[in-house]
Amino acid sequence: MNTKANLEAVTESELPIQNNIKSLWEKLMKAKIGVLPLPLYIVLAAIILTASVYNTLPADMIGGFAVIMILGILLGDLGQRIPILKEIGGPAILALLVPSILVFLNVINTSSMEAVTTLMKTSNFLYFYISCLVVGSILGMNRKMLIQGFTRMFVPLIVGTVLAVVAGMLVGLLFGYDLQHTFFYIVVPIIGGGIGEGILPLSIAYSSILGGSAESFVSQMIPAAVIGNIFAVVSAGLMMRLGEKKKHLSGNGKLVKSEDGNEVHEEKEKVIDFSLMGAGLLIACTFFIVGTLGQKFIGVPGPVIMILFATLIKCLKVMPHKMEDGAHNLYKFISTSLTWPLMVGLGMLYIPLEDVVKIVTPAYVIVCASVVFVMILSGYFVGKLMKMYPVDAAIVTGCHSGLGGTGDVAILSASKRMALMPFAQVATRIGGVSTVILASLLLKLLS
Repeated sequence: MNTKANLEAVTESELPIQNNIKSLWEKLMKAKIGVLPLPLYIVLAAIILTASVYNTLPADMIGGFAVIMILGILLGDLGQRIPILKEIGGPAILALLVPSILVFLNVINTSSMEAVTTLMKTSNFLYFYISCLVVGSILGMNRKMLIQGFTRMFVPLIVGTVLAVVAGMLVGLLFGYDLQHTFFYIVVPIIGGGIGEGILPLSIAYSSILGGSAESFVSQMIPAAVIGNIFAVVSAGLMMRLGEKKKHLSGNGKLVKSEDGNEVHEEKEKVIDFSLMGAGLLIACTFFIVGTLGQKFIGVPGPVIMILFATLIKCLKVMPHKMEDGAHNLYKFISTSLTWPLMVGLGMLYIPLEDVVKIVTPAYVIVCASVVFVMILSGYFVGKLMKMYPVDAAIVTGCHSGLGGTGDVAILSASKRMALMPFAQVATRIGGVSTVILASLLLKLLS
């Protein structure tokens, strides 16, 4: 009897411990990093880190996605939690800069870098992402608003570019910079359309006109582009906050107000058909291929042709409505799930802090900031005059001061306006190509 009583007493004494353990586990499972429960996130991160340390991480898309997603989920989540930072595009800032800093400090090992490089450069994940967003957002957009947006956006873009150039040169002069140096090595790299589409062609043009190696010009121009992009991301975050406080100034991803003053109501969300998303993926890839074919024959940048082709298809109403739904649902999935991971990859490979550190001074940073701020402010006020949503017009105009497609993703994600990607791409591509051509011709005339 005593033995039985003792066993029951021991069992009863263990109950509070078991309850505490169960309660602690439930709390841990409720704590999340992004959408993942904390314990699961830790396990997944440990597996990926171990594979990376022992050089068994696949140097392909699988390994690349594992690295950028485990970091992107964490940094995106932290960016949404940190006070003040979350108000100015914290997730985008952290997802871009933290990986860049880790690469600069040699914290990320070779195995991880090889996997991410394969995903981002060999597999061209950035253009895949942009294709899905551009095609899906255009095909899912209200046709009337799409046409009005493209026809009106060029005015704030042109005005913003002119005023930004003037402001940058004046501020540079104020800090003792030569006007020609300020224009060609600070202002033009910021508005040139990014590294691949802007700085590299510029460096070749500068080299052929002035002599010297193209690489030496690249190292002089990259810091301005990187710093300008950071200011554009922060500014986009601030614009988002302004739109949240003063809702009449923001279209929440719509660029143009309806002419009768009423909003165009979105259709109710439909049940997602995953087979249609597969069709949307095929459509997005094919539209990108149309752009590459067009570039070969007519010389216009492929992404621009892709945008124009998608817009034409939408305006002519030749795409079946269900196929438009499939492309639009794919766009929503990609923008929701892969934005922060993509930016981790961009930060690791396309934000070279080593080049930035070498050349940066407080005066240099102020000149870069003046170019970006004037660009965005002019977009805001000109957009307002043209019956566009000023917040959204400012953000699209600001994309002209970003790092090409990389910058568009960072700026629009910081402002939670990925639906503006088609307009941002036009601002970046056409604005960038025009800048490269005009700057090259002007340098030739002055040399």
